[in-house]
Amino acid sequence: MKNAAMPKKAIGFDAVRKIGRSLPDVEEGTAYGSPALKVQGKLFACIAINKAAEPNSLMVRVPFEDRDALIDEQPDVYYLADHYAPYPCVLVRLARVDPAALRDLLLMGWRFVSAQKKRPARSRRDG
Repeated sequence: MKNAAMPKKAIGFDAVRKIGRSLPDVEEGTAYGSPALKVQGKLFACIAINKAAEPNSLMVRVPFEDRDALIDEQPDVYYLADHYAPYPCVLVRLARVDPAALRDLLLMGWRFVSAQKKRPARSRRDG
């Protein structure tokens, strides 16, 4: 059997975690019970668990224009499901993404979330 015919090893959340933890101020946590990566307490990547997402998909927060470009360039790797459409994020099929592209995508998500201003804490006296 030729090497070209051998399937590449599927990427899982362990690889996502390893890449994410190499970025500054990243902590592991959960989002809706799913493994997640956060920066400054804000979610930037997690396993997509909404039923609209395909199994073994990762959600990464990115600007809308970057999301659209990623999907246009590689629709077999990047996609969007209705539930996620209103949010600045992209879904990625972990079984199809190249490890270098995953690193770039996580860096994009990290930068996007890191650049957002902290929202002021809501007052408990508002209600």
